[in-house]
Amino acid sequence: MREIRLSGSEGGGALTGSPYPYPDPPDKPPFAPEPAGHFSPAACPTLDQNDRLILARPTGPTAQNPVWIFAGNNPLGVGSSIWHLIPLSPVLQLRGYIMSRFRLGGLRFCARWMPLSVVLGGLCLGMTGCGAAGPPSPSASNDAASERMAQGQSPEPLPPQAVPAKSPESKKTAPPNSLNESYAPVTENAFRLVQVAPLSTFSADVNTASYSNVRRFLNNGHLPPRDAVLLAELVNYFPYRYPNPSGDTPVSLTLDLAPCPWKPEHYLARIGVRAKCYDPGESPRRNLVFLIDVSGSMGWSEKRLPLVKKSLELLVNQLRADDQVSIVTYAGDSRVRLLPTRGDQKDTIMTVIRDLNTGGGTNGEGGIKKAYEVARASFVGGGVNRVILCTDGDFNLGQTSQSELVQLIERERNSQVFLTILGYGVDNYKDSTLKELANKGNGHHAYIDTLDEARKVFVEQGAALTMVAKDVKFQVEFNPRRVAAYRLLGYENRLLADEDFKNDKVDAGDIGSGHTVTALYEIVPIGAPIDLPGVDPLKYQTPGQPAGPADDWFTAKMRYKDPLGETSKEVVGILSSGAGPKAMSEDFAFASAVAEWGLLLRDSPHKGAASYASALKRASAAATYDPNAHRQEFLQLLGKSIELAGKSPAN
Repeated sequence: MREIRLSGSEGGGALTGSPYPYPDPPDKPPFAPEPAGHFSPAACPTLDQNDRLILARPTGPTAQNPVWIFAGNNPLGVGSSIWHLIPLSPVLQLRGYIMSRFRLGGLRFCARWMPLSVVLGGLCLGMTGCGAAGPPSPSASNDAASERMAQGQSPEPLPPQAVPAKSPESKKTAPPNSLNESYAPVTENAFRLVQVAPLSTFSADVNTASYSNVRRFLNNGHLPPRDAVLLAELVNYFPYRYPNPSGDTPVSLTLDLAPCPWKPEHYLARIGVRAKCYDPGESPRRNLVFLIDVSGSMGWSEKRLPLVKKSLELLVNQLRADDQVSIVTYAGDSRVRLLPTRGDQKDTIMTVIRDLNTGGGTNGEGGIKKAYEVARASFVGGGVNRVILCTDGDFNLGQTSQSELVQLIERERNSQVFLTILGYGVDNYKDSTLKELANKGNGHHAYIDTLDEARKVFVEQGAALTMVAKDVKFQVEFNPRRVAAYRLLGYENRLLADEDFKNDKVDAGDIGSGHTVTALYEIVPIGAPIDLPGVDPLKYQTPGQPAGPADDWFTAKMRYKDPLGETSKEVVGILSSGAGPKAMSEDFAFASAVAEWGLLLRDSPHKGAASYASALKRASAAATYDPNAHRQEFLQLLGKSIELAGKSPAN
């Protein structure tokens, strides 16, 4: 709840406003005086039922006492009392003069009603100020904050605001189709004939938001919406024991092949990547900007701003003395809450974070611009420069369309400042927007549903904020002598044109320190039945004859750039007949169980003989390596999936 005080002296003083709780703090001046009787929208932003407007006289014996108090959703009551602050004495004197000098005529008639006209005018101004006016433009406050930063001065803090009342978050246990959440439609990759399309090209993806979001649905007693289930993000949620990179190469490449669990006549191919892992003491300096959404919707429950505060505290506790942190918030406008501060000043950083409260609209555009501006101003050459955005993604002021926000992020990423997006909340969570912004902003996207998930992101994988390879792309060429058709599981939003693989101007995913990336292909070997439409022979070309070693299954190429480089380097791996198919390793078996679970949650047309029981049996046998108990949690989610699927109307 906000309290906004307006005051005017009796008999003609100026009407002024202060956005601070009544009484005004002595060190915070009110707004600049307005002309008498003017009810300024700047002094009274758009109010709702959780706010209060206080009218008071600043002089005389009642100066320190509120005269009238109204709820913010009662502009009629507010407006009807504005006349108490209007100087009526001169008006009455003028009325008396006219009435005494003129006995007839329109002027005398007008004079008779002059005081009432003034009162009604005050009423209209009041209703306009509190009922219809939007928030003041953020441009002036942003420019002033920029000037203060340039001069090394502290930015002006926002007034404290109370957390608004609980909202539709109470619907968090409602069926998924009743929620106002946004997911991009996903059309699963189909099988491709090798004779028609021998190349498969896609970008790396280290996003994990889909897994924790699906977990939230299951824990609330519902199967997730189909488009909330992304196979690549489910599989990549878990770490795997791929070999560490060797030499100067920051990534390793692993290939293997095994029988497909849900289609025994097919094979399952795995491409695994492991990034170099920095020890805590050897990672580069970090320049981090916490960009925090403090709009009204972020105060709806403990899963929003309160969880953001606890999440960031975990990260703050990991900072070194040579790291630096800035804090930018946005609601109706954007504000710099903390200038770059050394990582060992943890109390200072956390005091700012703990004091945050919510209220207002969601001008994500202004916040993003301000955060990148701060990051550029405090840029650390050769270090990690990253904006960490914490939001529910419900942008409703400034640029709000996904395409406009994506264009903004694409422009900003050229500054070598990278982006991490952490999604919070239920009901109005905009997964599709956040995912696309992360994909285009040289960053990754995670969904924080619990403090344990925040611990995974900031403590277990904290070093991943340090990028080791950017614009990571894969291109797989299948041997037509061995492979009739193939299907990439997941990565639907990461597909690239074949010619983009060697085009260094095309953006792709980035990999942080210690990250692992896994891609799975379902392969139809030569001789296995496959029901796909054929293609007529070419009229103007003669198809080339197969070349190269006949016993290769496929060749996988990976291109990447150094974090500050602009020219790609290439790593190549070949899966020959001697390397597969073989029995699955424990990690491979677990990844395949996660993929099978995803196929069932999506009710995929390619699920074959997949079953929850089969996935549970295989995952249970592959959970001995579980340093942080994530695999045990997955077994519990499989159990919940079995229970909920049994209750589903489809069953």
